[in-house]
Amino acid sequence: MLSANQIVLDAQVVTDIQGELDEASKIDGRVRLGKGSIVKNSLIRGPVAIGENCRIENCFIGPYSSIADGVTLLDTDIEHSVILRDATISGIKQRIVDSLIGQRARLGEAVPRPKALRFMIGDDCQVELV
Repeated sequence: MLSANQIVLDAQVVTDIQGELDEASKIDGRVRLGKGSIVKNSLIRGPVAIGENCRIENCFIGPYSSIADGVTLLDTDIEHSVILRDATISGIKQRIVDSLIGQRARLGEAVPRPKALRFMIGDDCQVELV
């Protein structure tokens, strides 16, 4: 699917900005941005296709990425990936590459574990931490 996406983006994407792009954002290369989509403080390096009614903030969207309608990307970097309809990706600190994210999927950072543990454990107990 990722290879097919790359072929389609190479052959069909021309720059067409129908959504909103703030002054802090930059587009480099061929990018299609659908109606109702909002891009804030982000860099998009084409070829990239972004659907309608998407929200993209503080992101890097790298080449050969396709983002379907209704997707929300916050504080996330992606490249050579396909994100399907109504998915949300937020706060991922590593770049997402060569990935397929399904419809309505939610991808985010887990709640951090405590940095310190305090125990009061009685006699003859066994404790296993995961």
